[in-house]
Amino acid sequence: MSTDRDDDTPGGPGRGAAGWDADVLIVGDGPVGQTLAILLARRGWSVTVVDRWPQPYTMSRAVAFDSEAARVLAALGLTGYIAAETEPSGRYVWQNGDGKVLLDIEGSARGWCHWPDSTSMYQPGLEAALTARGAQLPTLRVLRGHEAVDAADLGDHVELSCVGRDGERRTLSARWLVGCDGANSFVRDRVGTPMRDLDFAHDFLICDVVLHEERTFDPNNLQICDPARPRTEASAGPGHRRWEFMRLADESVAELDTPDSAWRLLKLFDVTPGNATLLRHAVYTFRSRWAEQWRSGRLLLAGDAAHVMPPFAGQGMCSGIRDAANLSWKLDLVLAGRADEAVLDTYVSERAAHVRHAVRMSVDLGRVICQLDPAAAADRDMAMLAARERGVGRGAPQAPVHPLRDGLLHRADPRGGLTGRLTPQGRVRRAGTTALFDDLIGTGFVLLTTEDPRPRLSPDALRVLDRFDIRTVVVLPATEPTTTDDRVPDAAADATVVDVDATYLPYLTEAGATSVLVRPDFYVFGQADTPEACTALLTDLGRQLEVAALTH
Repeated sequence: MSTDRDDDTPGGPGRGAAGWDADVLIVGDGPVGQTLAILLARRGWSVTVVDRWPQPYTMSRAVAFDSEAARVLAALGLTGYIAAETEPSGRYVWQNGDGKVLLDIEGSARGWCHWPDSTSMYQPGLEAALTARGAQLPTLRVLRGHEAVDAADLGDHVELSCVGRDGERRTLSARWLVGCDGANSFVRDRVGTPMRDLDFAHDFLICDVVLHEERTFDPNNLQICDPARPRTEASAGPGHRRWEFMRLADESVAELDTPDSAWRLLKLFDVTPGNATLLRHAVYTFRSRWAEQWRSGRLLLAGDAAHVMPPFAGQGMCSGIRDAANLSWKLDLVLAGRADEAVLDTYVSERAAHVRHAVRMSVDLGRVICQLDPAAAADRDMAMLAARERGVGRGAPQAPVHPLRDGLLHRADPRGGLTGRLTPQGRVRRAGTTALFDDLIGTGFVLLTTEDPRPRLSPDALRVLDRFDIRTVVVLPATEPTTTDDRVPDAAADATVVDVDATYLPYLTEAGATSVLVRPDFYVFGQADTPEACTALLTDLGRQLEVAALTH
């Protein structure tokens, strides 16, 4: 991924169809824009990313991502980064002002998507890893130091005007434009959408710290629900810690946002200039709102341009990564002419529903944490302590994402309990090699099944398999002899794998399914229990993507 590289050769790197500069323009080179750009460029599309700042921001904003986001990042090729530069977030505890435990959540080191329920990271390291991955893709270019100042949807393409640091104005063209340009999004202004605001906003002093000597933190993440001053301590990746302190009503932002205030508050945690370096301090306003409209013609929104939320559920950046994962494969189908552009409306409906749940969940947590009234805080403590006595508030974290209820889904089977849900990931073995499912099979549409249904599928269903490059993957039990997968030829299916971790067969059996059709973003389009039901599943996918005249 080059910086400010110009290649005006038609059909060359960074050049899109019909002589346009790119197939897709992205405004914003943060983690969401980077993820979307890589997902599209690795499919062969030309992508140009425009960012107003000459260099990436050197300080962390987000400090963690969940198991699903880790799965997306691993699919981009960032497995090495995750292994070397992050750590499982581990235990998350809420205490009241007296130090009594209100909530104790033990995050699993192996979550639903194999990766930890939560992974702590230093965001500049993540962005550097994404930049390095993008540099390997010849159709991806980045124009830093170029501020977007105008955008126009011209029907069959879009044009984006931007101004460089030297004051020179240039116009870029593409088939689609996606705004990943943050909470103050320029692209959102051009979409012209109103914002829904939940009226929950608080200022917090953020302190990013490096300790001079290694220290064990147990719990690794601590929320102190103290009406005198709510505060947070969290891992920000190996070697980094984050502290957050709520601004009180009698404090101004200016007086709180000083080194003296930061060190005074950090001393509550035995963090001083003698044992730590304060990388930065800044007062942030945590807001809770979303765009009512994510698409206007060929302009789309993703990430903070479409939604912002308090950090208490850890879903801000994760939601943006989900946006990129959902949008990328639908844009891929539209760009390739294999689906009508109306499929992009399902991106909006699916992600908007997810985001609204995540924002509301974050606000609900924030209302508990940010309680400043001592009497109300005492009532909260009493209720939460009583709940802990009953076993509530212990164990695994609550899932922050609801199943998809609307959008590109198969709804014909009333027993489709897996439809719209995120698929798990485990290790499988194929031809003597054991690895994670995504690493062995790759990403894209997958028909995961206990028996190859293709000999009994209709011609229309077989055409859908071919048109959308849907790979049929037969799963065998791990109780089979270790050489079973070596003896079964792949001609029996696109792939045959052994369920090493017993992840997939119990998953199918419990749902009464023999097959599930998995979308490229790892969500289930639908399930089937017979080859006839599988035919209905596949033909419904073709119909919804408006594949014309499958029988011709």
